[in-house]
Amino acid sequence: MDYINATDSELEQLVQQKDINAICELGERYLYGKNGHEKQYSLAYKMFHKGEKQGDKRAYKGLGDIYHNGWFMIKNEELAMEYYQKAGISVVPKDNLPQPQPQPQPQPQLQTQPSNRGGTSNRTSAVNTDTQLQSLLNTAKQQHNASDYTGASQSCMQILQEVQRLRNNSMSYQGNAPIDKYEIDAYWLLAFIGYNTQEFPLKGKTNVTIQLSQNVNELDAVEIVAFGTQKKESVIGSITTLSPKSLRVPSSNMTTALAGQVAGIISYQTSGEPGADDASFFVRGIASFGFNTSPLILIDNIESTSTDLGRLNPDDIESFSIMKDAMATALYGSRGANGVVLVKTKEGERGKTKFDVRIEGSNSRPTSNIELADPVTYMKLHNEAILTRDPSAPVMYSDDKIDRTVPGSGSIIYPTNDWRRQLMKNSTWNGRANMSISGGGNSATYYVSLRYTKDQGLLNVDGKNNFNNNINLQTYQMRANVNINVTKTTQVRVNLSGIFDTYEGPIYSGSDIYKMVMKSNPVLFPAVYPTDEQHKYIKHILFGNSDDGSYLNPYAEMVKGYKEYENTTLLATLGVTQDLNFITKGLKFEGFFNVSRKSYYGQTRQYKPYYYALSSYDFMTEKYSIENINPDSGTEYLDFSPGDKTVNNVMTIETRTSYNQTFGDHSVGGLIVTQYIDSKNPNYKTLQESLPSRNMGVSGRFTYAYSDRYFTEFNFGYNASERFDKKHRWGFFPSVGGGWMISNEPFFQPLSSKITKLKLRASYGLVGNDKIGRVDERFLYLSNVNMNAGGASFGYENKYSRPGVNVSRYANPAIGWEKSRKANFALEASFYGFDLIAEYFTEHRTDILQKRASIPSVMGYQADVYANIGETKGHGVDLDLKYQKNLNKNAFLIVRGNLTYAHSEYLKYEDNTYDKEWWKYKIGYSPNQKWGYIAEGLFIDDAEVANSPVQFGDYKAGDIKYRDMNGDGVINSLDQVPIGHPTSPEINYGFGSTFSYKGFDINFQFHGSAQSSFWIDYDKMSPFFKDSKMSQKTNNQLVKFIANSYWSESNRNRYATWPRLSTTSVANNKELSTWFMRDGSFLRLKLVELGYTVPQKIVSKWGMSNLRLYMSSTNLFVLSKFKDWDVELAGNGLNYPLQRVFNIGVNVSF
Repeated sequence: MDYINATDSELEQLVQQKDINAICELGERYLYGKNGHEKQYSLAYKMFHKGEKQGDKRAYKGLGDIYHNGWFMIKNEELAMEYYQKAGISVVPKDNLPQPQPQPQPQPQLQTQPSNRGGTSNRTSAVNTDTQLQSLLNTAKQQHNASDYTGASQSCMQILQEVQRLRNNSMSYQGNAPIDKYEIDAYWLLAFIGYNTQEFPLKGKTNVTIQLSQNVNELDAVEIVAFGTQKKESVIGSITTLSPKSLRVPSSNMTTALAGQVAGIISYQTSGEPGADDASFFVRGIASFGFNTSPLILIDNIESTSTDLGRLNPDDIESFSIMKDAMATALYGSRGANGVVLVKTKEGERGKTKFDVRIEGSNSRPTSNIELADPVTYMKLHNEAILTRDPSAPVMYSDDKIDRTVPGSGSIIYPTNDWRRQLMKNSTWNGRANMSISGGGNSATYYVSLRYTKDQGLLNVDGKNNFNNNINLQTYQMRANVNINVTKTTQVRVNLSGIFDTYEGPIYSGSDIYKMVMKSNPVLFPAVYPTDEQHKYIKHILFGNSDDGSYLNPYAEMVKGYKEYENTTLLATLGVTQDLNFITKGLKFEGFFNVSRKSYYGQTRQYKPYYYALSSYDFMTEKYSIENINPDSGTEYLDFSPGDKTVNNVMTIETRTSYNQTFGDHSVGGLIVTQYIDSKNPNYKTLQESLPSRNMGVSGRFTYAYSDRYFTEFNFGYNASERFDKKHRWGFFPSVGGGWMISNEPFFQPLSSKITKLKLRASYGLVGNDKIGRVDERFLYLSNVNMNAGGASFGYENKYSRPGVNVSRYANPAIGWEKSRKANFALEASFYGFDLIAEYFTEHRTDILQKRASIPSVMGYQADVYANIGETKGHGVDLDLKYQKNLNKNAFLIVRGNLTYAHSEYLKYEDNTYDKEWWKYKIGYSPNQKWGYIAEGLFIDDAEVANSPVQFGDYKAGDIKYRDMNGDGVINSLDQVPIGHPTSPEINYGFGSTFSYKGFDINFQFHGSAQSSFWIDYDKMSPFFKDSKMSQKTNNQLVKFIANSYWSESNRNRYATWPRLSTTSVANNKELSTWFMRDGSFLRLKLVELGYTVPQKIVSKWGMSNLRLYMSSTNLFVLSKFKDWDVELAGNGLNYPLQRVFNIGVNVSF
């Protein structure tokens, strides 16, 4: 590349790629006027400042000349000499270039609209000393290089204004002409984190309004860390930031957007029911077999649930970060043992009021449905299932009924119910609308938002009822974030938010209704009998049934009533930020007080259905009559049943004291945090559970950086837990890490044009977890004794009784923290438009709470005994790759991909002792690994059964044959081996792309999962079975894949999909084995979005600042070896199905 003869535009493109030669060449043109170029000192400073970050000597030379000659910046020989020395120049160059001459200038008043961190100052005191100027400039430099950027931009803005004012007052003015007749050559250079630096000539103006544009690359230069922000290059912990735009999916539950979006998150969704569709997600997998494996979720530093996160409005989010290693989570103490999801909501921006409105409408339908066999096949195979087990048993359906049944005929006499079609619609419409207002001035800023969502289910409604039994979930969300500048150094913030859920729907959940469909006999009776002459005056619905009305009619169960609930979450936060520069520069104090209240109540209203059955039928005339088969148990009026009522109150108090300062090439920082959380829940039923739950601790962070190349950090958490005895109550959990920005080294400069960033970082730390027991086992060092348990009766006719004593937990003061030692090693690189982050992590968990297996029952203990004896280890890889390129001035392309591999295994697990069955030991296997039997196939005939090892219960030819692992001639628990992959996927990945041309943009995202297994539930899926847990009589539906492939006496297929049919559960076949094991891997097209942004010149005429129209869709298709239902439901195939959504929306700003 010929940099000397390259055009400015060619160099500017290379500057975007951080080409150091282009940066310095362009800087020299601006500074020295090379090749006849016009001198622009501010742009020269900007270029050389970029080069300084890469450690280039030409950049140091340019900055030395700027400070030596006083071009653009105040003349500073000391600073100039520092830059000359870095450039290898020992003698200060002569002042042989012309210097700008000062001219009289009026004092400018600057109004800015850059960001909520911007600031203005109108101070008027006259000061005229170079010492004050230099002091202010040094302060600005320190603020600019601070590791914690919170509030730094505002301070820099005020400092720069003061510098300009002092410069104006120090300039000489001669003559009597009015100032406004002079041509003013002064200018401002405004620089804010996250915004493009811009230069504005004043030219005599005393009032300037400036709008700064966002700089995406600069936004990436700041990372959200625990309790603050840091320059991205100085971050050592493993933190991934997700763009809020990527969380905007056509769903009212934001957790469904996490899958495949970010490295380090293992996520999957097992239900699509409104209100119950939270996705399960874990940070770097599951490395413990303890009771708590979920990450800590913080919304504006307030501990929240996954439901709170799911209901959060994506348009309210300013930043979304995943903290994965000990270094990143140490400040959250024991709460962050399993990773942290940190969400910060938006705040107001100084400037005129801005309105933003988004409206969406979406059509939702199941991604797939289980395909059922036709009713005739159902009856034939039902009869076969009876006879194949007992040839002398009476059949369920006569040949006449089978012959006269015509699928889809709608016959009342020979019904063929498609229960799913009768109960559920093919699709439903949902809607979302939200609006936000933001703005403010020097005294205060505000952000206020309102959101409304309406989600409806797929259930049908009977017109004879005067109520709606379909799922109808309406959610109202309100948020108000207000920041008040009480003084120039004191800021008070008030955050208020509320989420209000109003639900109406069936008495049972949508998933329960779906399961009823799969348990109901399709041919015994119709869902409803039509009203005949005999019953025309009856007002109730004539529900069908059989025998005495004891069979399950899912239609009657769905429409007989409805459920209501109200779920309310209210949060109020009062915070204060105090700048303590008057004590020492860089010192700051923050504190906040939060109260959150959650309440829930539910109730149901229902009537008892009247059931009818055929009483007579004339085959010749086809006339029939029906009769009421439960006249004494049905009702025509609604009854009321109160539901659960819960209240939860949480109070949080937090303080932070931070210090950040730069001394030349040395940057230091410190932070001390104290936390106190008090939670009360009056709904618990025992004394110990009713007591307030408290968490308190102190944590800290200390950072040091040298010359933007070497970084070190030490964090700690010191926490107390109520769960443990005072000897183990407090835990100290430190972490340490370091980073090396290789690309800032001078020796790396020859490669800087190709590799613009290269960084290594590593961390190691100890993390504690106190959530190691069930909620009802809070105080593990105390016993739990019931003094009024079942006792004994004695005396005459046993009329005298006394209560007994029952022990449900023994006191164990030795129980303490579950500990985890985590290490993280990472490489960050940017090259040829690619950004790569590769991380390798390890984890070693000890002292996991586990039930003792070595205590024999003859010891007489009433309750299980637990101790800190379990141990696991884990390791994995996070990869994140991104490519972005401006194709031309109208088009850009972004391609992204991520992968997470997380494996964990037992190191210590107290188990029974085995003589030779080494495969029974859990050591070396995942905590999510299943043990079961190896199925060798189905028995071909009874002779094979007789010549095989003894198995379980009553079984015969066509049932599953298991392998005798230990060769003892008996199949029992000793023959169980680890089978399949863990139930939680060990590999999650995602990839996608965004392309934009002029106003059009298209975006797609894939999500994949691998190395997981699931098992089909034999009892739930086997046709014709009765559910013993239900009071009504049931018969499981016949799924088509079973009807197409099952063992029968006429088809003795050893490898048929399903074993020999039966009407009752066969103990031999229900054992966990490889026969019903399936591969859970899949690749899903998660999201596709097409949008158009109307050109600014058009929308401005309509009084708008932005107008975007878009269409999107989720879950369009999935690729998987498993075809019988949506594979992401795994073993929950009878749950409410996942939804495919087609969405249209509009976003307007003005």
